Amino acid sequence: MYVVTLLCAPAEGRLEAALVENLRNAWGGGEAQWLAVEEAAEFRVPTMPTNFWQVWESLQSSAIDLVIQETKNRKKKMLLADMDSTMIRQECIDELAAEAGVGERVADITARAMNGELDFEGALTERVGLLKGLDESVIPHVLETRITFMPGGHELVATMKANGGYAALVSGGFTAFTGRVAEAIGFDENRANTLIAEDGKLTGEVGRPILGREAKVQALEEITAKLGIEEADVIAVGDGANDLGMLGRAGTGVALHAKPSVQAQCDVRINHGDLTALLFIQGYARSEFTS
Repeated sequence: MYVVTLLCAPAEGRLEAALVENLRNAWGGGEAQWLAVEEAAEFRVPTMPTNFWQVWESLQSSAIDLVIQETKNRKKKMLLADMDSTMIRQECIDELAAEAGVGERVADITARAMNGELDFEGALTERVGLLKGLDESVIPHVLETRITFMPGGHELVATMKANGGYAALVSGGFTAFTGRVAEAIGFDENRANTLIAEDGKLTGEVGRPILGREAKVQALEEITAKLGIEEADVIAVGDGANDLGMLGRAGTGVALHAKPSVQAQCDVRINHGDLTALLFIQGYARSEFTS
């Protein structure tokens, strides 16, 4: 048995009952359940529709996300999340680079690395090198003036924790940012890279070993072992190529507003909804969200 979820951006209310009913009828689904009026609905089908991806593609122009999953083990016990462009709207290294006057150059490298065109470790080393000499005090300034949270993140973490879940933030960015973001949103732990500074200035070096794609998979393995749960009990979310390892291993891997090359390798793609989409696809109704 499978469950089909349709959803849209919360503020837009684009999801019409007629669309849900037409698709339910076409696929021979059970009665539709509304998780949030005009925002998210679901129904069950006995088999995977053969034209799923064609329908998914047709709904993109209407700003509707479509997800199908097996009903078994749908609600997860752990959230494993990327930070940059996932739990926050920005890429922290790009914001630091803008303060250092090398914003465009670093942003181009970031985009190529996240799309899988460049080796992550090499790209990170090159970008951090361009920050050499930047005053360390710029980090709290960037946190206060440039960093904003992705909508729905607080509800996602709070709701999963209220239902016994565990939340881990695992980033290819920097601990100077993940510590603050994790605390603000309510994560149980965070892992990231370390920017090295001397005499109040960034040295242009990053601590070793560098946390990249394989380190995120290692975090998945280590944290699930610590909690005594299976990888199938995890929902992971990210947007870049260095997230693909953990997205592929987790029970549910969500490509959130992801790069095209990342989307192509993920079965669950959220392009229009916010982070509360991760609650809807687990079967939570908006009335069950914890703020």
